[in-house]
Amino acid sequence: VGFKTYLAHSHKLATNMNRLLRPPYVDQNTNIHYDTTNAEFEGYLTKESMWLKDWRRRYFILKGSKLFFAKNEYVAPHGMIDLSLCTTVKSADLKSRKRNSFEISTADTTFLLYADTEKEKDDWIGSVGRAIVRCSNTYTREQNANEEEEDDESSFEDDPNNPYFN
Repeated sequence: VGFKTYLAHSHKLATNMNRLLRPPYVDQNTNIHYDTTNAEFEGYLTKESMWLKDWRRRYFILKGSKLFFAKNEYVAPHGMIDLSLCTTVKSADLKSRKRNSFEISTADTTFLLYADTEKEKDDWIGSVGRAIVRCSNTYTREQNANEEEEDDESSFEDDPNNPYFN
């Protein structure tokens, strides 16, 4: 039992250390460094290259409104999809002619990707979809409205002149 626990702990520690030591993504246009540690969701997907249209396995890192990709989980990402510019994420098996595929679309570009399993595809679509919704104006407006409603309700309940709660 002690040795198994040691191995499990060592693997967990090594995994956490690798994540902590992952280099940031550096935007070549702005020289902004993006931290890619403590990702919300990460794993391998296969992505269609933009120019040659061949398929390449990449390690994807979802953090906030950014989806980074790298050659593997240990190196600095070499690409980024800004999800705040994305309009849709949806299945794309017919379009890509690949099983477990999906697309992430902006006004200008469509990224085609596929996962190893249908469950992984669904998990990625859900995670990316939630990230897109979080940075949409509609979500921000609704969130602000809900927060204002909550503020109104709590101040109404605490009001000493409120006849319903005194």
